[in-house]
Amino acid sequence: MALDTIIELNKVSVYQKNILILSDVSFEIEKGEFVYLIGMTGSGKTSLLKVLYADLPLIDGNAKVTGFDLKSIKNKKIPYLRRKLGIIFQDFQLLIDRSVNENLLFAMKATGWKDRQEMQERLQDVLEKVGLGTKGFKMPHQLSGGEQQRVGIARALINDPDIILADEPTGNIDPDTSEGIINLLSKISKNGKAVLMATHDYSLFKKFPSRTLKCEKGKVVKF
Repeated sequence: MALDTIIELNKVSVYQKNILILSDVSFEIEKGEFVYLIGMTGSGKTSLLKVLYADLPLIDGNAKVTGFDLKSIKNKKIPYLRRKLGIIFQDFQLLIDRSVNENLLFAMKATGWKDRQEMQERLQDVLEKVGLGTKGFKMPHQLSGGEQQRVGIARALINDPDIILADEPTGNIDPDTSEGIINLLSKISKNGKAVLMATHDYSLFKKFPSRTLKCEKGKVVKF
């Protein structure tokens, strides 16, 4: 595994409930790369991402993610792998009964942060980065869809991860807001993070071209 290779897959098969979804998947992603993972709904994009963050087991093939070997990873090591990943979901997955700050603090406590002052400083830093510096006290329902997704991105950045895995991050927001989200993710990759973004919105990668992998007919191919 080269020094700057963050993800390395070699002949990986992806199963969902014992059904083979993708086979013979091989690719690498380097530090600072922005890569699209495209394909129709149901083509295996989400399942592949789940393998990368060890939500689905790796059965066939070999995969390394941020230095962790997914074939041999023990359950107790999975939280350490996930600390090096930032995961962004299509449906935001915010705690609706807590403010933006409390959502981020919850994520920090869950990943082992202890020092209150450090937590406050980091929290404010990531909110500034995503353009929500003054919105920490708001509840999720007081935010637009785009702002809620920015909170999701802030949460993904909290632990200063090596890679951002984004699963249809623009799926529930309008096209204009989507562009802002892509610009933000692109900026994050330029700061040295790898970003792998699953999407089926073809207009986005026409407008913001970048390296693209496609799930089709049970394979992952260069697009």
